[in-house]
Amino acid sequence: MNGLLAVSRAIDAVNTRLGKWLSWLIVLAVLVSATNAIIRKLFDTSSNAWLELQWVLFGVVFLLCSPWTLCVNEHIRIDVISNLLSRRARTIIDIIGHAFFLLPLTVLMIVTSVPFFLRSYEINEQSFSAGGLPQWPAKFLVPLGFTLLLLQAISELIKRIAVLTGRIPDPYGTVSTHAAEAEAERLLAELKTDSNPR
Repeated sequence: MNGLLAVSRAIDAVNTRLGKWLSWLIVLAVLVSATNAIIRKLFDTSSNAWLELQWVLFGVVFLLCSPWTLCVNEHIRIDVISNLLSRRARTIIDIIGHAFFLLPLTVLMIVTSVPFFLRSYEINEQSFSAGGLPQWPAKFLVPLGFTLLLLQAISELIKRIAVLTGRIPDPYGTVSTHAAEAEAERLLAELKTDSNPR
């Protein structure tokens, strides 16, 4: 099990580093969008390549940062129900969900998207819009993103089984505290401090 936990840590490290770096592409997408809008308004001209670049950048962030989201336990779940369950019950649900739903989905998406990408690459598929971008790089994001998500699902399954068997402590604690909740608590604390000056 120690070897599997080492593999899990390596997967987590890769996806975390990749996610943190690629999340900055949202800033680039906003800058491209704003620049394109300004040029269109000022000079009454635009480029389909710039429009499509925004979509590709968003696709990169959505597909390649999702493994990081899973790694830090910020994926969508029904917290109202989840937080009522015991830690053991949540761990078992995670194991079942990863093993029987997430893993098969990622494998299915990889198997179906690789030929989709290869066909596009072989014909050097271009945009249907004049002056647009090649399509195959964007289509490559699908198998790449789901491959990274598959690896992260394996990592999460290893960690959940290790938690269930008592080999490691639960890395996510007893109750999930989401970033928005933590930020709300921080803001409330600041408001209380500001309203009670020393």
